[in-house]
Order: sequence, then structure tokens, then C-alpha cells
Amino acid sequence: MTDPARTQRTRTGGGRPPRKSAGASARPRTAAPRPAEEFTVVQGTPARPPAASFAELDMPKALLTALGREGVTEPFPIQAATLPDALAGRDVLGRGRTGSGKTLAFGLPLLARTAGQRADSRYPLALVLVPTRELAQQVTEALSPYAIGLNLRITTVVGGMSITRQSNQVRRGTEVLVATPGRLDDLINRGDVRLDHVKITVLDEADQMADMGFLPQVAKLLEQVAPGGQRMLFSATLDRNVDRLVTRFLTDPVTHSVDPSAGAVTTMDHHVIQLEPADKAEATARIAARDGRVIMFVHTKHGADRLAKQLRAAGVQAAALHGGKSQPQRNRTLDQFREGQVSALIATNVAARGIHIDGLDLVVNVDPPIDHKDYLHRGGRTARAGESGTVVTLVLPEQRREVSRLMTTAGIRPTVTKVRPGDGELNRITGARTPSGVAVLPLLAPAQVAQAAQAAAKAESGADGQPRRRPQSKRSALPKDVDLNGNPRRPRPKQRLGAATGGTRAAAGGSRQAAGFIGKTSGRAQPGSGTKSGSNYGTGRQRRKSD
Repeated sequence: MTDPARTQRTRTGGGRPPRKSAGASARPRTAAPRPAEEFTVVQGTPARPPAASFAELDMPKALLTALGREGVTEPFPIQAATLPDALAGRDVLGRGRTGSGKTLAFGLPLLARTAGQRADSRYPLALVLVPTRELAQQVTEALSPYAIGLNLRITTVVGGMSITRQSNQVRRGTEVLVATPGRLDDLINRGDVRLDHVKITVLDEADQMADMGFLPQVAKLLEQVAPGGQRMLFSATLDRNVDRLVTRFLTDPVTHSVDPSAGAVTTMDHHVIQLEPADKAEATARIAARDGRVIMFVHTKHGADRLAKQLRAAGVQAAALHGGKSQPQRNRTLDQFREGQVSALIATNVAARGIHIDGLDLVVNVDPPIDHKDYLHRGGRTARAGESGTVVTLVLPEQRREVSRLMTTAGIRPTVTKVRPGDGELNRITGARTPSGVAVLPLLAPAQVAQAAQAAAKAESGADGQPRRRPQSKRSALPKDVDLNGNPRRPRPKQRLGAATGGTRAAAGGSRQAAGFIGKTSGRAQPGSGTKSGSNYGTGRQRRKSD
């Protein structure tokens, strides 16, 4: 297959520069994205032939048993190509698209060559560096079943989680450490981790670490590992940024590339949906309401939160995933998406790498990516491990030219369709359907549900399980025969209105007078009315002894 990046270099590499179009002078020189130029590694020692099966590889029996238990029977192409050299201890430079099985390609040799050893406190034996928290957790989850079978301890250290807890785990001892560069550097500065005993180092998604500006930190960490150890570098794309790591830290590496240079995937369908601005919101809601899960990518954190809120208002259970959320929140959102409680995951590029969702067959770029590598890694959330999938990019009229250039750079030839929200083509491509229109509430975390239930139960009953009474006031807390000042309380005599002793009517006023009342009453005032002339009624201040 022709290498698109190499073809592009051939056309523009020498001789007379290409002729500019009439309108090109009005645009800045950096407006058009350049194709990603990949470096060439000088091949030294020839590579070993690929493996046809796991059984013919020199791996511990416990590891082969764990592979069978996990249902992994045949190696993927990237695994078949790299495993023989990696198990032999050679430095490996592997290129494979996202979802091609790179994790086991470096994970199995790492575990096999570490088996039987025991790490001291703070001194791991193998190190896997990844760019994001999600990818670190994915690597840990993928390797844990095999590490358990070999009695190896694996620990994850990433930002956004308790550094004290991670420090304690490393101090207890771990053979395999999966880390992001920033958090590992923090632990080293605290004196919690030393890399002197690390004999195997893996850089996963090295190109993204370069794009995120991690190269200085990565180089600093690689300088601290044991000299002469094995280094393996895996990535979906290999460009000039990664070249510096390869030439500096890899010795006589063997290069394996099983996919086209641009990373295009034959099991993935690519569609560009052209929309008018007024139709984009409705089309997005219809796609999100499909029968099945979907990941929708946007540019910003605020955009992700806003779109998730709009979709919930339309009746779609959506949740946002971005770097502004804490790691527990991100983990909970991913778990809800995996379990089907959330059907639409609205994500920024933080989720473009390191998230593996089984059975996900649709990825939608609500906001088209800026870089062709972002497009490849966004689309890599579907069509994983040999499955098929669809990547849809929603494009407005002013975005068509830039998206066309991006697709050309990525080596993608998408199917372009112009649709309206209710068109059958949109339904055929994405499974879109009309949302219910009944707003749904965001899902609560299990801990939040438990706390709410506990608070409700506590409000209903006291600490002993008995119904809770109203808090006693100062008055109710005193004995009944004591007043607020602590003096003995005198009982108030009962008074009757209209009794025989005082129930006669006044001759002049004809008004009723209470028994025991002394004083002149006005014609307007009634005993107990609260007016000035009758204000002493019922107070017991003026009494007469009954005859």
C-alpha cells in the first residue's frame, strides 16, 4: 500500500515549489496543515520472524494459561511481529493503530521477563510511561490478570488521585509501575520512588507525550533507569518529535509497523456529514438518541458540559468526560458508559486515547479535530481488536476546506453526505432517531445515593433507631413546677366565664363580667379582649376571695 506521507514528501520534497492558487496569498503560510513526516530508523540486527501462535513463544506456562483463561488464543499482527524480539530483550520500536493490540505486545514480554523477581520497597523493576490517566488505567486493567498469574504486583500512579496512597503502595513494593510522567516525577522528588532497578521501560503513545510537551520529563525519567536495560516505544504514529527519544535512548532498535503510515483502518467507515448551522443541534440530538452507545467529541470542557446538559434536556442520558473532572468522577462516568447507564459520552481529547469500550461502533466528531493525529485517535475508540466501526464528522460550510485537508493528511477518503436532521441518510449512517423530549436527570454516584439514603434514615430515627423527637427548648427541659428563673412555680387558678358567682350582667353596660374581676369595665371592652381596660383579665394579678 502506498504511504500517503511518503507520497506527499515526494511531491513537495525537491525541485520547483508547487504553484500557489490564486487565493493562497491571502492566507497565512501556516494555515494549511503539513503532512506528518515520519523518520527512518536505520535497521541494524535483522528482526526475528513473526510468531504464528503464543504457544511457540518462550513465555512462562502460567502466562500461557492466563492467556487461555482470558480467551486470547491468537496474536494480533502487531503482537506476532514484536513478541519474538521483545521476549529476546531487544529494543523495539512499534507502530500500530489505536486498538491494534499494542498493550499486550509490550505487556507480555515485560511480564515474562520480570517473572520470578521480587522488587524492594520504592524500587520497581519495570516501568510503563503513558500520557494520560485513562490510558494508565487501561494498561493496568489489561495486564492485571496476567500479572496475578505470575505473582507480580502492578501499581498505577497518576495525577488526580491521592499521592499519599500511591506513595504507600510503591513503598510496600511493586514489580511493575504504570505511571504518567508528571506524577512519577512528583513521587521521585518526594523520595518515594527510585528507578535505579528498572530494567524494562515502555513508552506507550509516545507521539502524544511529545505533543503534550512531556518530552523533557520523559527524557529526565529515562536518564534515571538502569543503564543497558530494555526500552520499547509504541505509538500509532511516528513523527520527528519521537525521533529524539529513539536516537537518544534506544539501542539498535528493531522496527515493526503493521499498519499504513497514516494509520487508516480498513474495518472503519468514515463519513463526513455536511450540515447547516441551524440543523447541527437537532442532528446531534438525533444521533445521540440512537439505539446504542456513542462517543461524541468536542473541543472544550465547557462545550462538553453544555452539550451533555442539552442532550439530557432532550431525553438522552448523556455525561461529560474531560480534564476538568476529578479522576474518581471520570472513572465513574466511564463505568456508567460501559454498563450502558449512560448512552452518550461527550468527551474532549482527554478521552481520545486510553479508553477501551467493548462493542462501541460509532464515534462522532461534533467539533472536527484540528490535527490529523487527533482524528485517528478519536476514531480509534471504535473498530478495536478487529471489530468494525463508523466515524462521523459533522461539518459546517465554513469548515469544509479544513476538514478536507485534514482527511487528506490522515490518508482518509470519507463518504461525504449532505443531510437534514430528518433525512433517511442520517438514520442509515448513524442510526439516528427522534429523542423522547422528556428531560432526564444526571446519574448520581453510588456513594451519593448511599449518602442520601443514610441522611434520610438518620432524619427519621435517632442514634438508637427510635423515632427522632423534636429538640427540647429551654422551657421544656425544666421541671414542670419550676419557672424559667428556677423559682417554684405557682399554679394558675382556673377561671370561668359567666359563672353563678360573677355571671350577672352589669346594670349599666349590660356586658358580661368575669368572676374574680375587679375594676371598671367599659362598654366596648370585653374581658380578655386585650384592650387597655380589660388587660388584667386572666392574669391573676387582681383577685378576690370567693365568699
